[in-house]
Amino acid sequence: MVSKTEQSQLDRLENQVDNGGGGDWEYLCLVRKLKVRRSDKVLKYGLAILNDPKKRSSLGQDEWTLYEQVAIAAMDCQSIDAAKDCIKVLQKKFSESKRVGRLEAMLLEAKGSWAEAEKAYSSLLEDNPLDQVVHKRRVAMAKAQGNISGAIEWLNKYLEIFMADNDAWRELAEIYVSLQMYKQAAFCYEELILSQPTVPLYHLAYADVLYTLGGLENLQMAKKYYASTIDLTGGKNTRALFGICLCTSAIGHLAKGRNKEEKDSPELQSLAVTALEKDYKQRAPEKLSLLTTALKSMKIS
Repeated sequence: MVSKTEQSQLDRLENQVDNGGGGDWEYLCLVRKLKVRRSDKVLKYGLAILNDPKKRSSLGQDEWTLYEQVAIAAMDCQSIDAAKDCIKVLQKKFSESKRVGRLEAMLLEAKGSWAEAEKAYSSLLEDNPLDQVVHKRRVAMAKAQGNISGAIEWLNKYLEIFMADNDAWRELAEIYVSLQMYKQAAFCYEELILSQPTVPLYHLAYADVLYTLGGLENLQMAKKYYASTIDLTGGKNTRALFGICLCTSAIGHLAKGRNKEEKDSPELQSLAVTALEKDYKQRAPEKLSLLTTALKSMKIS
């Protein structure tokens, strides 16, 4: 995650470079450090440095890092010839490097040579089963071919080895949601919340999944996670506030005729309604009547 300070620094340098103010190398280093994708600019400014013998020689050992960075950017931009040229230089310098081997496999992938790329990735994993980049490339390759079941399979295999990779859990969860496999998505969000309990996004997504699954127990749990989202965001999450209202309405319908302890208490619902009305009055007063109508339709206004 890029901080506001880092984003500001990146934007400032990018604007400076785009307007001919220099700092090309510093910009490329920052892009690499922050792990952001600026492929078109990396390709443009990286090639400008590599094609200038004086600038290139001034980099020292960083020259090879730049060749790699530009090769990956070129593949992103489908500039296959530029990628080939960079990889050839690296092959000549590091003929036995597995890192260069990954680039060669990625080039096959970029060209759409899926079978050859898969063979190359399999060979790399035989030499190093813990190569995270290669595992992730297999997932990306499956998604690029529209093979969602394959992407799920590779992601699950990856997470068996790298269980602490929160980005992978989130990606898997989002795939499951897109396929309406909500129970599997719920498991992924549970893992994320266990790992990072103070991230409101995970609480909100988990609550959404539980609400979609339905049933009294899931709705009650969803309401708790909408409430935790509100708590973690200082009461500022409109979606979570609506979630409280929706859950309250649904629980009320399901709990009719049940024991009193199974019914839902109204306090949280009342607080959510008040917070929503206050938010709409401040930010979108012209839509306040729509909010009132929506809440009345839920029979909680």
